[in-house]
Amino acid sequence: MLRRVVSGLMMCAMMVTMSECSRADEPSVKLKKGDRIVFLGDSITQGGDSHDKGYVRVIRKTLTEKHGDLGIEVIGAGISGNKVPDLQRRLQKDVIDRKPTIVVIYIGINDVWHGEQDPARGTLPDAFSAGLKDIIGQLQKAGATVVLCTPTVIGEKKDGANSQDARLDQYADLSRALAKEMKLPLCDLRKAFVDHLNGHNPENADKGILTSDRVHLNEAGDKFVANTMLKVLDQ
Repeated sequence: MLRRVVSGLMMCAMMVTMSECSRADEPSVKLKKGDRIVFLGDSITQGGDSHDKGYVRVIRKTLTEKHGDLGIEVIGAGISGNKVPDLQRRLQKDVIDRKPTIVVIYIGINDVWHGEQDPARGTLPDAFSAGLKDIIGQLQKAGATVVLCTPTVIGEKKDGANSQDARLDQYADLSRALAKEMKLPLCDLRKAFVDHLNGHNPENADKGILTSDRVHLNEAGDKFVANTMLKVLDQ
């Protein structure tokens, strides 16, 4: 009886972990010799490759230490303020010309955030989905495996209390649907952040748990994103 209970608890724990990135029935990434992984995104990704504990650098260090024999190259391609249309404009130069084998797309915060006061400055839902679909199609045509991430947070309060939570959930759902439609590995950072904050923000703080300013990652956030992405990149 005890053995069955322990086995059940272990299975539940595995299901919770796998729900964040690529469930068992979803496509996965298999690392191989000579892989070139590009992380495409906005200021969060730019910051992730600008200091030793940034999430891109943590992933680079981890893959080098664990898979040194594979000679994996990790490239950061984040630019502050970018939205989906910006990624479309610079995709050839900043990504495709580098001949990646894997591209991790982490975008959506500015598409929502910039439209908070003026919708024209953000990215409308249809344009967000269509733009992502175009980017993914171009990358697949170039021979790259695409990992799609959902956007994270604009404020760390729990239970949908941040002003943009509903729109972030909407855009996360668009990314989830696109990943399912195009059979992509999904890294559900939105779900991972919300679940973590619900259990680790007892004061219901606006920032300071995983972000420094409600959006950009602090050291704990960089580590959290790196570990969450590694669940799909290094299965």
